[in-house]
Amino acid sequence: MVPISTRTPTLSQLRAFAAVADYLHFRDAAAAVGTSQPALSGAIAALEDALGTQLVERTTRRVLLTPAGERVARHTRRVLDALADLVDEAESARRPFTGPLHLGVIPTVAPYVLPALLRLAREEYPDLQLYVHEEQTGSLMDGLTGGRLDLLLLALPSPGLGGVEEIPLYEEDFTLIVPEGHELAGRRNLSRSALRGLDVLLLDEGHCLRDQALDVCREVGAAEAGATRAASLPTLVQLVAGGLGVTLLPQTAIDVETRPGSQLAVSRFAAPAPYRRIGLVMRSSTGRGAEFADLAVALRRAVRDLPVRVVR
Repeated sequence: MVPISTRTPTLSQLRAFAAVADYLHFRDAAAAVGTSQPALSGAIAALEDALGTQLVERTTRRVLLTPAGERVARHTRRVLDALADLVDEAESARRPFTGPLHLGVIPTVAPYVLPALLRLAREEYPDLQLYVHEEQTGSLMDGLTGGRLDLLLLALPSPGLGGVEEIPLYEEDFTLIVPEGHELAGRRNLSRSALRGLDVLLLDEGHCLRDQALDVCREVGAAEAGATRAASLPTLVQLVAGGLGVTLLPQTAIDVETRPGSQLAVSRFAAPAPYRRIGLVMRSSTGRGAEFADLAVALRRAVRDLPVRVVR
């Protein structure tokens, strides 16, 4: 590190010297950098003074570089090239949808929405380097506020932490998943009160979907099914297929988790059905707010083929 007290060259001095080293002629070098010949000579003299060594030898017929000047010229070109790269990198970073984006997604959204999101990124944002992190809500919020993650895709409202902003994307209804042959199998316009007396299976602690399902159960006085819990939706539906209880699934998960032969049946609630809202969460201080708002618009288009209601 250069001490603060050390006299360091200025960029204008380095540009002037690089021009002299290239042209070996003060008039031509001055024209190349757009300055007068006296100003160029002053810049070279100031550079020599700052470095404490003679860089240029002026003869009556031509300009020569001293041995020190030859060495400094090589370093000068590297410095100016690095500066140009820095400016180019900053300009690139200012352009939206370029460079890295670390996106956090909750597990009950990732498998069902990521195909549309990844297709969107591939087709519309080829210069975006997308990194996806599937984690539970608490870990995602820590990653966002700590700077590890740039943007989150999760259930709204997000946990009550300050310094974040939300962009709603869509809403999706919950459906009741029961074993084949269950008395409620395939029912439509199901009352929420039908949950009373059923063993409702839920995800482990930490999943926001668990909290949302519990809210629906508490509303009608239904109870969780003992100590049986699952770490993922695929495991949850396997427990239902095995006859251990019933569960609530978001609409986007139905086609994936209840394929033919799964021994599961889907029952739908009467309107207004219980639902969840999904959206983007970002730091209020981010400099990419406009970019993320544009991404939200594109994401709403991308999920229109899914069984959701787009919101703004």
